[in-house]
Amino acid sequence: MRVGSEYLRFLVEHRRLLGFGLLAAALSGFGQTFFVSLFSEPIREAFGLGHGGFGLVYGGATLASAAAVIWLGRVLDRVDLRLFAAATLLGLAAGAALLGVAGHVALLLLALFLLRLCGQGLMTHMAFSSMARYFDSRRGRALGLAALGLPTAEALLPSSAVALMALLHWQQVWLAVAAALVLAGLPALLALLRGHGERRRRIERLADEAPAGSGWRRRDVLRDRRLWRYLPAAVAVPVAVTFLFFHQVHIAEVRGWPLTLMASSFTGFAAAHVTGLLLGGPWVDRISARRALPLALLPITGGLALAAVVAEAWVVPAYMALTGLSAGLSAPAINALWAELYGIHNLGGIRALAHAAMALATALSPPLTGGLIDWGVPVSGVIGGLALLVVASAGLARAARGG
Repeated sequence: MRVGSEYLRFLVEHRRLLGFGLLAAALSGFGQTFFVSLFSEPIREAFGLGHGGFGLVYGGATLASAAAVIWLGRVLDRVDLRLFAAATLLGLAAGAALLGVAGHVALLLLALFLLRLCGQGLMTHMAFSSMARYFDSRRGRALGLAALGLPTAEALLPSSAVALMALLHWQQVWLAVAAALVLAGLPALLALLRGHGERRRRIERLADEAPAGSGWRRRDVLRDRRLWRYLPAAVAVPVAVTFLFFHQVHIAEVRGWPLTLMASSFTGFAAAHVTGLLLGGPWVDRISARRALPLALLPITGGLALAAVVAEAWVVPAYMALTGLSAGLSAPAINALWAELYGIHNLGGIRALAHAAMALATALSPPLTGGLIDWGVPVSGVIGGLALLVVASAGLARAARGG
């Protein structure tokens, strides 16, 4: 009861900034794979692309956006959050509008690049970097609450898109998305940042008064061994989730599981994900992100181990729920970790590096694991190998606490 009342007071006191983080995370959904993939079939038909061709275009746009985030993400350290938010949202709207009128593959590539850069990339980067920068003692809570925007988008946007596609041409849907972002999304984000100037000046004063060495430069971070020990743990859950989702049809076929069971298990994943986010924030505040991150990988390790050795159908909702729990618990820890380790002076640039590493790892996960399957490695072996990689990542993160 006391934890619930603390959450409520925290929400009321910081409702605008927390609302900004949650809304920014939710708006990133328009550039996330779960939303864009809903249009894959009409896109392939319109541009004469096969599955592999569209995958190549989409993968190229994703990798290019990850590289761009490394450079553009650091701008968040130098400009006002309101300006960054407006530019990012307008870029996302431009990508949606361009996809709505694109008639050539080159324009499709540019549209997907803008959607991935400004949606999946900069919008989430802005949401989580701002929470980590402007909250200190309750950083974990703020990050966990803002991250609820992602499952909110996953719950609302796909069904809305499907309903619109029943009424409109698929490109008209994207034009409607662009209009909604400009007419509703932009005013809402800026309204939630009202009074942000004073908050920014206060944080800048605190940063200037911080002891020397408390804020790291990005080139110094790249030479820090702790970064490379924590990064595998930071990308472990996204990589494993990408594999499980991307190859779910093949896994179901090999194991003889009905696809309806796989689909229904996403409910358990989502519920566990939200539970993990709500619990993970206060947990990070209590024990620190450095201690929480390796522990947050325990549920997914158990889930992968179960999926590797058990072929019965009951294991599907079990490993999906355990995976969702780790996704929720680890998100506040990952996003709080970089501020905890390296300060907030250059947090945007530092977190952009971590985001690019995650994007690269998740982009490589489907082809690498797919190659193993094509080479005859059984599904149980691939899943077991992922479990071992997660264990090794947690071990590296635990060791980094001493180094």
